[in-house]
Amino acid sequence: MFQKLEDVEKRYEELNKMISNPDIIANQEEWKKLMKEHSSIEDVVMKYREYKKVEKELEEAKEMINDPDLKELAEADLHEAKEKLPKIEEELKILLIPKDPNDDNNVICEIRAGAGGEEAALFAGTLFRMYSMYAERKHFKIDIMYENATELGGYKEISFMITGKGAYSRFKFESGVHRVQRVPDTESSGRIHTSTVTVAVLPEVEDVEVEINPADIKMEVFRASGAGGQHVNKTSSAVRLIHEPTGLVAECQTERSQLQNREYAMKMLRSRLYQIEKEKQDRELANARKSQVGSGDRSEKIRTYNYPQGRITDHRIGLSIYQFENFLNGDLDEMIDNLIATDQAEKLKGEQEN
Repeated sequence: MFQKLEDVEKRYEELNKMISNPDIIANQEEWKKLMKEHSSIEDVVMKYREYKKVEKELEEAKEMINDPDLKELAEADLHEAKEKLPKIEEELKILLIPKDPNDDNNVICEIRAGAGGEEAALFAGTLFRMYSMYAERKHFKIDIMYENATELGGYKEISFMITGKGAYSRFKFESGVHRVQRVPDTESSGRIHTSTVTVAVLPEVEDVEVEINPADIKMEVFRASGAGGQHVNKTSSAVRLIHEPTGLVAECQTERSQLQNREYAMKMLRSRLYQIEKEKQDRELANARKSQVGSGDRSEKIRTYNYPQGRITDHRIGLSIYQFENFLNGDLDEMIDNLIATDQAEKLKGEQEN
């Protein structure tokens, strides 16, 4: 482990020189790439330097302990250093786990009503509100890219971008099937219904990460409209992009400008193509090392929201939370922190086994 840390620190020093080089700064694409790498290993290097500092203090305390005048102070320093070192070592092990390269990226989130008709659409609206409130707590920005609203205020489908550093790291475990159990307002007999909503969380990716041949894109324009014919545009500003080799479709109709809608639709398309490739790679690595938590399979039932019991259960980690209203109002940190901790533990276990 310590040889690896020495190598990381050496690379950090190399990067420090490179990102200050005027020739590299002039090449913005290369400079951004190096800055991203520099940022990704900075926490490891700072923690390793803290470890070496405490290790040095430990050695100095051992030397001072033979001096009668300094013995009491040395013993206190020795005790403190011995307590600190194992903790820092554990933190270093976590930091050395290969980081998801998309963790700092913005997010494109897609929520679709599944089984349950209007009730599922209403719950899709509840989830959108929940994620919007959580994003606000984290000082992330939300922009709606596409929405297909229902008369009762739900969504058959809604896509939106969450912008902010670390957005993907906080939202990525939300991918999958969310199940709701409650008595709908329309149910006169008080019978509990079960409905499902599918959430897909995609990292926003740069042009350089996914190459799209413009000849493979078919663009259609149409007039945007909302539920009941609301928000009808008089011009054809809404954009639908079809990636002909894969059949993937991306639509955006929330901006007044056709150009802006096309830009948003391209972001969605690029992220979906990236996700297809990523899922393919994950499947190939499945038998080697893969976190049980981080699979993000869209067909996997990940969470149940049980209204009568006031309970939210995440089936991947077996955690139930009973702060129901708080959770739906965007207080997701306890759940997300537990998912991240479990994912890290799985990855750490995988590292140690290899």
